[in-house]
Amino acid sequence: MRAMTLSAALLPLEMERRNIPEPGPGELRLRVLACAVCRTDLHIVDGELPLPVLPIVPGHEIVGVVEAIGSGATGFRLGDRVGVPWLGHSCGCCAFCEDGHENLCDAPRFTGYHRDGGFASHVIAEAAFCLPLDMHETDAARIAPLLCAGLIGWRSLKAAGEDAHRLGIFGFGAAAHLVTQAAVAQGRTVCAFTRPGDPRTQDFARRVGAAWAGGSNERPPEPLDAAIVFAPAGELVPAALRAVRKGGRVVCGGIHMSDIPAFPYRLLWEERSVVSVANLTRADAREFLDFAQTHPLQVHVRTYPLSQANEALADLRAGRIEGAAVLVP
Repeated sequence: MRAMTLSAALLPLEMERRNIPEPGPGELRLRVLACAVCRTDLHIVDGELPLPVLPIVPGHEIVGVVEAIGSGATGFRLGDRVGVPWLGHSCGCCAFCEDGHENLCDAPRFTGYHRDGGFASHVIAEAAFCLPLDMHETDAARIAPLLCAGLIGWRSLKAAGEDAHRLGIFGFGAAAHLVTQAAVAQGRTVCAFTRPGDPRTQDFARRVGAAWAGGSNERPPEPLDAAIVFAPAGELVPAALRAVRKGGRVVCGGIHMSDIPAFPYRLLWEERSVVSVANLTRADAREFLDFAQTHPLQVHVRTYPLSQANEALADLRAGRIEGAAVLVP
């Protein structure tokens, strides 16, 4: 098998040749059809997240075909097309898991972080955390971004609240372009905030359904009911607070963000709130994939061969991608 491997933070990924692994008890071996490139992968490669395991193969938005089934693994057959998301394991016995919040598990294992991920030709995954992909969409590259950009976006959208009819989105990348379409399908109005002076991204936001698009230094036409911050820039939290109405909510949807600068209390006053979203649950995944099946989303992708994983990361880092980057082994 082939795998793009990170040996240390801030170093380029290196192509390795390995023996094809055998699945252990409760595991599946998948032949990878596509793996989207997430900003979390960039945070891992750039050393912005602590690295519990090295070397590691990144990638956690995986679409694959079941090639081998370990003992005790149930729910899948050889040849099934399945998805592998960020949450690769939860303990099932901590207070959070028992309360239905496996996304906050005390002993989780994340795909492409604690265990090798999908920047490879093959991957081993725990069957209980794989997702069946019986979808109308047949292009694996267009399904892959749903498995994190879509899922974390969906969880962020739910955190914004059902009464958030005017929604702002700060940072218009892979998650934002999917969440915008989902929000519009729910009857919400979306305002997109990009880097100042970025008409290309603002035009893209309008093309996927945003009613208004402007720079993060601008005010929307009307106060927002809620805002989601996907960009890893802490200074956008006060900007989002300025844009929401009294009682509004700001949702931080990323796993990593630069420090939030000090801001006057008056921005938070009048019962505004700031919350974060962490990881995902399998229930989130089932709910969102069902929604995507009944409300088909236009998934914009730029594909790269596996050997160009470093180029895909560089393009993501530089903001050169509309939608999502996807590796296709």
